[in-house]
Amino acid sequence: MSPTRFASEHKWIYLGAIVVLLALAVIGVIQYESVKTDNEAAEKANKLADAAEQAGWPRPDTGTIERTLGTDGGIVCDDPASALESALWKINVSNGAAFVGQRPVIGDARALRAEAKILEIYCPDKLDKFKDKIDDLKTDDTVRRDA
Repeated sequence: MSPTRFASEHKWIYLGAIVVLLALAVIGVIQYESVKTDNEAAEKANKLADAAEQAGWPRPDTGTIERTLGTDGGIVCDDPASALESALWKINVSNGAAFVGQRPVIGDARALRAEAKILEIYCPDKLDKFKDKIDDLKTDDTVRRDA
């Protein structure tokens, strides 16, 4: 049996090996991108959790932050300074009543600082527009915190 005859009879082995190697390469690239994204989300979540602790809030669960905000800030960064977002924020900063009894109140400044910190970490390009939109809101330290 000559070496060329042997190689020509078993081409399917070579083709199969090439297909398997290409499949493994594709899987490796996909896994690499997934791990890279997970690492970026974890890094940003830890940064936000550290900022919350420095601001005096309890440290949030970083796993929840990773799933909620991902790498791009999720819904928080979609359009934080839009008219709808502004209206929703103003509705949520009220006395808690419904319908005719609902009145605006002076909101807590720490809530705005928390959202600004999220924007600073996840989508810094939208932070200035957000700050411009909330500058006209009257805020104060209105929430009592027991030390």
